[in-house]
Amino acid sequence: MSEKKAFALRLNSEMMKELERWAADEFRSVNGQIEYILNEAIKARKKKSKNAK
Repeated sequence: MSEKKAFALRLNSEMMKELERWAADEFRSVNGQIEYILNEAIKARKKKSKNAK
């Protein structure tokens, strides 16, 4: 597994509450949920740019 890099992320309280609910619904930590969302977005972006060629 690749090395992980920590960084600060500022979210408004409503967004944080929503992420907490979403993460709980999917049995993930908030950090795990954010990683999942970002990974899915990156995969979709790569797929989109691959199909555009």
